[in-house]
Amino acid sequence: MSPTLAQTLAEFAADLSFEKLPAEVVRSVQLRILDTLGICLASRHFGLADGVQRMVDLWGGAPQAQVIDGRQRYPAPNAALVNGTLAHSLDFDDTHLPSVLHPSASIVPAVLATAECAGRGGRDALLAVAIGIEVNVRLGMAGYLPEAGNVYFERGWHATSICGTLGAAVASAKLLGLDAEGILNALGIAASFGSGVIEGNRAGGTVKRVHCGWAAHAGLTAASLAQQGMSGPPTALEGRFGFFEAFLSGQFDPTAVTDGLGARWEIPGILFKPYPANHYTHAGIDAALAIRRRLNGTVDVDQVERIDLGSAASALRTIGEPREDKVRPRTGYQAQFSGPFTVAAALLGGGGLGVYFDDFTDAMADNSERLSLAAKVETFVDAECDAVFPRAFPAVVRLQLRDGRVLEERVMHNRVLSEDEVRRKFDLNACLWLGADAARRVADAVFRLDRVDHIDDIMAMTVPEIRGQW
Repeated sequence: MSPTLAQTLAEFAADLSFEKLPAEVVRSVQLRILDTLGICLASRHFGLADGVQRMVDLWGGAPQAQVIDGRQRYPAPNAALVNGTLAHSLDFDDTHLPSVLHPSASIVPAVLATAECAGRGGRDALLAVAIGIEVNVRLGMAGYLPEAGNVYFERGWHATSICGTLGAAVASAKLLGLDAEGILNALGIAASFGSGVIEGNRAGGTVKRVHCGWAAHAGLTAASLAQQGMSGPPTALEGRFGFFEAFLSGQFDPTAVTDGLGARWEIPGILFKPYPANHYTHAGIDAALAIRRRLNGTVDVDQVERIDLGSAASALRTIGEPREDKVRPRTGYQAQFSGPFTVAAALLGGGGLGVYFDDFTDAMADNSERLSLAAKVETFVDAECDAVFPRAFPAVVRLQLRDGRVLEERVMHNRVLSEDEVRRKFDLNACLWLGADAARRVADAVFRLDRVDHIDDIMAMTVPEIRGQW
């Protein structure tokens, strides 16, 4: 009898060792840990997980793992909940295509918490992150069908959270030393724990910030239950009442899960975000930045007659609808999911790697000049963009000026950050919470993870007052 999909993934995780990881995968994982830590530190600066942490404080429990900034220790699943919330709160976390999910924000927090609790070293953590991300995105890829699009999203599910739970479970089970059967049970249990509704992307609310925290929490909990003897069905994924039937009504591609598993890695191609906004907006931002450069860096709002923003139909359902909320977002967080507002921000604002946090404050969301420009943006489905989505998130921006000039930029591929740009992004984010020297020590430590016996030190280095050394 052929192995089930869950058995195949469990065997993959159980058999893999650090020595078998390609060098490019190891380096990519290091960069993803660095990127996630930087985003967590920036989120800490803005207090975006304070409510979650207050709740966890009330829960109490054994001090097994630290939260980012290192001041408190909680039961490992609860530390993962706080850190995963920090990792996803700024919508600055990495994106995999065509699964359209953010893998590192759930996997890295789950791994850091499990590694601390289990006393595992840096090599074990790097291996677990690689396994967890690969499982995560392959389950997401299974929900992309060329004829139906991204079935998760079309049905209202947040694949980031749902698939992230299963990836976090496999990664945590590996760190806990479970064999293939134990990892299979963790995956089977996690299939009952994954959740996440994506309406917040479209219509507001802040619950989406917790999605990756809950995925990390649920995945780690599933692994711990498997460690204690709880079991899950081997057909948890493709079974008659399994994961893919429940979330996708049986519309899935099983070959996306298994083809090339362990030989062809998705991780190196996962995109780092240059801008703290929904990734569907990024090509529009890039196009608007290019138009701004053509105008010598200055855009006169009064001279703009109209702006057209074209994108894929599926993307516009998130960043273009409902129109009244997108041209006048109620908060800075809602502005991060608005095509019209992000185009206005790129034409008028700036910072970071193009646009930055200052462009998405509540005050900026109420800025009359930006709102005036956003109101001039009309969205439309562009056939060329629609044809390549979700293998890319393209956009076209057309600016019509009162003097008759029309400036158009078409961006068909998402911006790929160099390693230096990822380091620059980390520095910008981490320095909001740490000093420059402390941020540099954290970065240096991440790139030495393969030579570290315990994870605790790197968590302590995220506290501003502590100047720990490895």
